[in-house]
Amino acid sequence: MSGSRRDRHVHLNVFLRVTGHHAGSWRHPDAHPELEHDIDYLIALTRIAERGLLDSVFLADGYSGRGSKLEPFTQLSALAAATEHIGLIATVGTVYNEPFHIARQFASLDHISGGRAGWNIVTGAGSAAHNFSMEEHPELDVRYETGEEFVEVVKQLWDSWEDDALLFDKQGGRQYAPGKVHEINFKGSKYAVKGPLNIPRPPQGYPVLVQAGSSEAGKELAAKTAEVVFTAQQTLAAGRAFYADVKGRLAKYGRSRDELVILPGLAPIIADTEAEAKELEEELFGLLDKEAALRHLSHYFTVDLADYPLDGPVPVDKSKPYGSIKQGISSRHEAVVDAAVRDNMTIRQFVNRSAGGHGHVTFTGSVVQAADFIENWFRSEAADGFNLLPQLFPSGLEIIADKLIPELQNRGLFRTAYEGGTLRDRLGLARPANTRHTAAAQ
Repeated sequence: MSGSRRDRHVHLNVFLRVTGHHAGSWRHPDAHPELEHDIDYLIALTRIAERGLLDSVFLADGYSGRGSKLEPFTQLSALAAATEHIGLIATVGTVYNEPFHIARQFASLDHISGGRAGWNIVTGAGSAAHNFSMEEHPELDVRYETGEEFVEVVKQLWDSWEDDALLFDKQGGRQYAPGKVHEINFKGSKYAVKGPLNIPRPPQGYPVLVQAGSSEAGKELAAKTAEVVFTAQQTLAAGRAFYADVKGRLAKYGRSRDELVILPGLAPIIADTEAEAKELEEELFGLLDKEAALRHLSHYFTVDLADYPLDGPVPVDKSKPYGSIKQGISSRHEAVVDAAVRDNMTIRQFVNRSAGGHGHVTFTGSVVQAADFIENWFRSEAADGFNLLPQLFPSGLEIIADKLIPELQNRGLFRTAYEGGTLRDRLGLARPANTRHTAAAQ
């Protein structure tokens, strides 16, 4: 990215979820929970996002629980074939995978999509040890240490093919250039991988590397390795502090501030007027399973919130110490509880706020107000854009594509056509050179 802050464009990713990110969305008359596994419906959602010129769509994933979702590589491969421009980002954890598999899968997706793949790197917030012949989920510090090594192995595997390794020289009888495909012979504390990868280097060099999370270890890892950060910040002040903190860490790794795109989560309810948006908000809250929501939020406390009156204050003095939550995203605990303290919430308000954005900042208002919100965070250096979590699909995504985007374009804040051919082009990120082998050959 280049130019002044006023010259640059907002980046927008949409976090796909079939019915929406509000916990009550699946019960809404306009939602389609029965289409969870219908690839035509998922393609339709992605095409709405592409119609709005969004940078990318994102799929979360995990390996435990009772959730029902398609495996992301399979789904994104189908979406790649049905779209032309939009980026395709998937969460893949390092704890329950092997580097060779992930390097090959993302390289394949990048080739299939013509350079539109992105990897949201997580170390595994929730335990799935019981599904992988393991006794227990690794501790946070162990997960980050091995996760960093995992990513290094994957990068080396992507680099095991030089960019000009393929010849297809029919007359000379050579498919590959001699000496252009390399073993990596990696030996670390966790992984030993010989290589090379059995697929050429991805079109983007590396698929875009995304990091989620806002813990201290997460921020440091993001500054060292990530190119996009998904984060949860509840206020403009918190967003500015996080933005300055992470961007300020880049120099020690030889990186510029423009080499990392920071996208806080934003869970919006947008309508033509504020009154219409608030009406939808109340409708969604009315569909919420309050008992289930209380059970979920009680995870952050030493008491059961169901034992307290709904219209009484949140017992913030009973919240668990920050950093004590071993399952789930550790930084999300702090964001959720801090919001209750800051806004002096009742339990009812706490439940309703959390149901709308599960730890991300929520917004309810008109198209113009939503554009004001985005512009304020962008101009204030609290964000380079947003990871959008519409609270109701498909209507919440349609109003973003068809009404919010034109408003942002009118303000000079958003693209009017896709730039270049790859996700890196859209995000203003350079294609990484394969210096590991090209430099050695010089």
